[in-house]
Amino acid sequence: MNEKEQRLLELLRQNPFLSQQDMAEQLQMSRPAIANMISALTKRGLILGRAYVFPEAREIVCIGGANLDRKLHIKGEVCMATSNPATMEETVGGVARNIAENLGRLGQAVRLVTVVGQDADWTTIEEQSSAFMNVASVEQVPDVHTGTYTAILNEDGELVLATADMDIYDRLLPDVLQKHEQQLLRAKYIVADLNCPKETIMYLQQLAVEHELSLIIVPVSSPKMVHLPEHLVGIEWLICNHDEAEFLTKSKLEVAGDFEKALEQIQQMGAKNVLITNGSHDVWLRDTSGVTVTKAVQFVEHIVDVTGAGDSFVGAFIYGLSEQKSMEEALHVALANARATIQSPHTVRKNLTKAQLEMEAN
Repeated sequence: MNEKEQRLLELLRQNPFLSQQDMAEQLQMSRPAIANMISALTKRGLILGRAYVFPEAREIVCIGGANLDRKLHIKGEVCMATSNPATMEETVGGVARNIAENLGRLGQAVRLVTVVGQDADWTTIEEQSSAFMNVASVEQVPDVHTGTYTAILNEDGELVLATADMDIYDRLLPDVLQKHEQQLLRAKYIVADLNCPKETIMYLQQLAVEHELSLIIVPVSSPKMVHLPEHLVGIEWLICNHDEAEFLTKSKLEVAGDFEKALEQIQQMGAKNVLITNGSHDVWLRDTSGVTVTKAVQFVEHIVDVTGAGDSFVGAFIYGLSEQKSMEEALHVALANARATIQSPHTVRKNLTKAQLEMEAN
């Protein structure tokens, strides 16, 4: 779907009885254009007649971070322990939210579950996210600020330093998720980042085991690995980067044999499938049958901003799984999305669609 179609569907989710004139006014389009869009969406089965009833869809539920990101781009050489001239921009972010937006832009039905403050930061996040995901399960809590992430980037767009105010996620406990258990039980996939406390991940593991749910865990960072339980039973996919895999296996990953041992070791801890990204070098995957797949990362000459590359990779990989692609095909589209994202100034690129990604991956 294009952005106008996504915005139209969001309006209809909020009020299925809107008149076409109301839609036209809210979307600043002509009424005939709205009528044509509705006809096209109906033919594609995305809406079902008056009053625009939506077909039942199994959602991908993303649980974890939804932050306001601040990016500071340093002008010239980075000088530590002193003031550096820089420009700043604010964008919406958070690992779970970024993955959800990638999936939403790729035409997947997505629900975000998180905790946020009752503040302007959440209003900003909601305004920029609701067209791509269902935010009805986001819980606002008083007296706590919405999460923020601040990244300092050099002239080449590489990360120099980052800070994160994520204390609010201590409130993302099992009792919050239990309010949305029916949505979890019907989910196509449950994707949780390790902004979630350990007890929340353990709750999701138990739910996954008892109801045979597809649980995907995305660590976020090496320090957040302490939120991962000692055993990984119930986790269908663990998707981590080089540093996180080293932290988990307590070993250095330098040559091919190291990665192969790490994949096997993590599976022995209980995870069914394991994927390790190795920066600009390669990615490693071992599935439940013990088959190992590796792919080299294509060189990118001009990097604009690496922020969001990992989330775009994960989002597109889950899209590949959802579309029943092979492991190699899912890796291919994931790498294509990450490659395009780091050449974009946006954490989630604005031109991302299913058709665009499939074209880039070919």
